[in-house]
Amino acid sequence: MAARPLVSVQKEQRLLPLPKVFLTPIRFDIIQFVHSTMSLNKRQPYAVSRRAGHQTSAESWGTGRAVARIPRVGGGGTHRSGQGAFGNMCRGGRMFAPTKTFRRWNKKVNIKIRKLAIRAALSASAIPALVMARGHNIEDVPEIPLVVPNTIETLEKTKDAVKFLVQMGLGRDLLKSKRTRHIRCGKGKRRNRRYTLRKGPLIIVNKLTSARAFKNLPGVDMINVNHMNLLRLCPGGRVGRMIVWSEDAFKRLHKLYSMEPGHVVDSKRVINSEEVQGVLRKKIRQQKKIKRSVARPILNPAAKLNRKIARKTQKTARVFNKDLKAKFQKVKARIEKKKQTVLKIKGLMNKNGVPVVPKEKVERKKVSKK
Repeated sequence: MAARPLVSVQKEQRLLPLPKVFLTPIRFDIIQFVHSTMSLNKRQPYAVSRRAGHQTSAESWGTGRAVARIPRVGGGGTHRSGQGAFGNMCRGGRMFAPTKTFRRWNKKVNIKIRKLAIRAALSASAIPALVMARGHNIEDVPEIPLVVPNTIETLEKTKDAVKFLVQMGLGRDLLKSKRTRHIRCGKGKRRNRRYTLRKGPLIIVNKLTSARAFKNLPGVDMINVNHMNLLRLCPGGRVGRMIVWSEDAFKRLHKLYSMEPGHVVDSKRVINSEEVQGVLRKKIRQQKKIKRSVARPILNPAAKLNRKIARKTQKTARVFNKDLKAKFQKVKARIEKKKQTVLKIKGLMNKNGVPVVPKEKVERKKVSKK
């Protein structure tokens, strides 16, 4: 939620009251739903040819000839004669349920839900954490929401627009979107969308016809405040786009979205509140999933007997391993005793089992030192 009641206009010593739109709860579920349905309206109708797979004079041979009843191409002298046709399982046949151009391509969204999604998107754009989480470089931006004078609507040259955005601290964001331009993977590069680009700042003005300077900047979009579009406010369905407001557009929000934000319920806050959590029942533990590989007594009558046999074999294996370990330790102890007795005989070990260095070696060391 935006904390400040007043927002300053950059480069001018003026303060504007914060519109109530920025206090609406952020409903990620509604934004995602509206975005996904609205994005379907961009599609162009496509379909296979109406005559595809039926452009042969094939007829069925009928029964009694030891072949399937699928229609077969007539004639002779080529590989094609006698082959199956028309069916979706045949080579060169039609597809199953061929696509039609009269499919329902467009989808409607309720006006109230669409407005609610726009409100939530605008309130998310006033939270710096969400704007940074979306990937915008706003370290040098003086304030969010960023309101600038109306001179932004009169700019006509691209170099003036770049200079203005750099002064507002958005130079790094422009450079990021410029560097991310690369060729698209797949067939889309042949379909009039050859390059992909990361989104930069969105500029919202009151009069769109006058502002032309931002048209050629990569990643920068412009919209009119009277015609808000969720696809521009939340590209890809992700909230938190960096928005630059002109002064008149920011003032216009009071008239366009004058309703109180209290009519919208913040579902996450309600669910996680103490009042709701105190009344809710505890979570029911889920039953363990039955392993399909294990034999079940319902299906296999000998399953219980097999389990008993398996347990017995495991028990015998454990006992056998214990016996082996004990025998190994006994053999090891015998070998060590024999070693100690040999060392004692040679005079290399005391009765207590402490190793002793021979006198000859000690004398040799002293001579070598001299």
